[in-house]
Parts: sequence; structure tokens; C-alpha cells
Amino acid sequence: MNAKIIISFLFSLLATGVWGQDVYPSINPMASYTDKDGETHTETSISESAPLTVTFNANAENTAGWTAHYEWRFYKDGKREAPYLIRYDEDTQITFTESGAHHVELWATFVQGTDTVAYTDDYWTSEASPLIVSISESKLEMPNAFSPNGDGINDVYKAKSGYQSLVEFHAYIFNRWGQKLYEWSDPADGWDGKYKGKDVAQGVYYVLVKAKGADGRTFNIKRDVNLLRGYTESSTANP
Repeated sequence: MNAKIIISFLFSLLATGVWGQDVYPSINPMASYTDKDGETHTETSISESAPLTVTFNANAENTAGWTAHYEWRFYKDGKREAPYLIRYDEDTQITFTESGAHHVELWATFVQGTDTVAYTDDYWTSEASPLIVSISESKLEMPNAFSPNGDGINDVYKAKSGYQSLVEFHAYIFNRWGQKLYEWSDPADGWDGKYKGKDVAQGVYYVLVKAKGADGRTFNIKRDVNLLRGYTESSTANP
């Protein structure tokens, strides 16, 4: 059995003739999430960027007639005895916004009369491994140029690919007179080189980005943005 079962329950199995059959309650905790491409994954170990929303399922079986108690325990940095979060639902969902390795254990107890099946401390220290959700450190870079000429290449000014674990993001575009032309709050979005629906002139603009990472890192980026309408991939000019 994959559980600590009290002596009275062992005797009841013998008396009823069901010893050796898998009729006792069991759990199979799993974690699932949807990635940025819209694909759903179900794992016991996850490594992703924040913010990340994860659903935890007990996948309990053979529970009919048993009173169940569930306790999801979340801890970091080896602090198993002092979880930073406890949830008491059979299935639960949380959004991770802090970098590092988050360990998750499901302490489940099933009671039927004087019989008890417990997947608690002994089970998780000797027989099972915790679920792990690893959240990467933050990263953010902004380019110094883009070419909104409709060729489908570099038409939008936005964060460089590879940004990760940003829990806050605000970006602003200004012209050389300090007038705000555009702002956005999702690093996947960006500026298309327009103001009030019309193309702005080729030239130098300025970006201001304020962001915060899951690891507590803050980003305050101020830099020139070269808008190059005449540039194409076949041009000899270097943007």
C-alpha cells in the first residue's frame, strides 16, 4: 500500500476478504497549466516564467463512503515545516508571481468509521516526491530601432523576445518634445509607429519602461527609439 494505514483498518480488510485489492482511497496529485501558445500541460514538475497560473488536482480514487480531508501545502527554500500557503480544497488554483522553486505536497486523510488512510508527513518524506513549480528569474530588454513599413518584419516596437517573469510592465513612447504618443502594459504588445491612427514621421523617439520581475528586480529603461520607415531586410543600411 502507498499509505500509512492504522491497524484497525488492516483487520477490517482481512475480515471482509478484500485484502490485497485496491479498494482503499488513493491520490495522484498533478499540476496543470496553459502556456503562452495556448497549450495545456499536466506535469509533476513545471519550469516556466511568471506570472503563471497552475491548477492542482488531487485525482483521488476509491473515496466512496470515506470522509476526505485535503491540505495542499506550498513551501520554498527547504522550509517544509513552515509552508507559506495552505489550501483545503480537493482541487485548487494559484498564480505564481515569485521566482524560485515552489514545492507542493497534498496531505490527504480519509476516514471511515474507525479506519483511517493517511497520505501525510510520513508518506511525503518516505514514499512520494513533492510537485515542483520553478519560476525563472526576470529578464527584459528593449530594442533601439524598428521599421514599421508593412513588410511583416520588425513592424512593431516591443520588448525583445526572451523577456520572462515580469509581473508588472508599463511602457510609454514620447516624441522629442516630450509628448506621449502611446503606452501599453503587456510586454507582448507594442507600438506600431502611429499616433491617433496616423503614421508618425521617421526619426528618433524615446521609450520609458517601468517593470518589476518575479524575483523583485525592478526595470527602469530609458532609451532612444529609431523609427526607420525606409529600412527593409534587403537594405544596406544598419538600423
